[in-house]
Amino acid sequence: MKKRICILYTGGTIGMVPTKRGYAPQPGGLAKYLNMIPDLTSADAPDWELVEMDPLLDSSDITVREWRAIGQEIFDLYDRFDGFVVLHGTDTMAYTASALSFMLENLAKPVVLTGSQIPLCRIRSDGRDNLITSLLIAADGRAAEVCLYFGGKLLRGNRAVKTSADGLQAFSSPNYPPLALAGVNIRYDTAALVRPAVTGPLTLAPMHTVPIAVLKVFPGIQFQLFESIVTEKLQGIVLEAFGAGNIPNSDGALLPLIEKAWRSGTVLTVCSQCTYGEVSLGAYAASSSLKAAGAVSGRDMTTEAAVAKLYYLFSKGLSPAQVKAAMEQNLRGELS
Repeated sequence: MKKRICILYTGGTIGMVPTKRGYAPQPGGLAKYLNMIPDLTSADAPDWELVEMDPLLDSSDITVREWRAIGQEIFDLYDRFDGFVVLHGTDTMAYTASALSFMLENLAKPVVLTGSQIPLCRIRSDGRDNLITSLLIAADGRAAEVCLYFGGKLLRGNRAVKTSADGLQAFSSPNYPPLALAGVNIRYDTAALVRPAVTGPLTLAPMHTVPIAVLKVFPGIQFQLFESIVTEKLQGIVLEAFGAGNIPNSDGALLPLIEKAWRSGTVLTVCSQCTYGEVSLGAYAASSSLKAAGAVSGRDMTTEAAVAKLYYLFSKGLSPAQVKAAMEQNLRGELS
């Protein structure tokens, strides 16, 4: 019996059509081009059904509200399908993949996010292979988690980052191996696919708009300029530090800012600006003040995963101390 896959279209380049203002998603536009791909009706292809989100959005306009809507759609349709392919714009796809990985608790079916750099309406579109291979992966069932497929690689969703604005291999997973590589055959890495055991039926965790900031350290940064935003209203900060978590502190302004943040209930998570490696607070003197002030080590988490994880944990109503503890725990394979 053929597997049934839901193609959930949220917007993004893959289904865009030419308009007077340039390429843009259009209701009903994607279905026309899907019907022109003969492989989608092949005997080897799974049965599929297209569901369009309303409104269709460029991924730069995706917010927590859309994460919630996508998660709700998957939750509502979960029993009808064997897997899901979420078509999404590339710019924020890694953020959405990370968010869904936390929201969909006890997920036991594949949810594969994909898209394209060139619309399906163009002759050289990379969307055809990305879509067809994603459908086969979703139907196979071995990658029963939130994944991201693009340019021949299946990546863990909360480990993926967009690394090219115009290349057809636009995503990478710097600190975790691909779950599968698609060449002549689709070769799965069974060790990389190891996941926490499912302990019950699928549940959809709440995801609310929580005040969170991302701050990138740079030479000469004046931390005192950010003091006004560190109030009790700000619940989380992701600090992109140098190297293994190092920060400049020559003017002594950062430590009081971190201490103020912790007193206000703000959880500060330190990620690295480096593509590879991980944060190790206290390994160098330049990061010791962060550790002493109660900052959380993001270790090898991506910024995208750290942001989504903060949203997820605070949306569950956890206290700052509970959020801080959970940020250093591996919940969905997001950190080593």
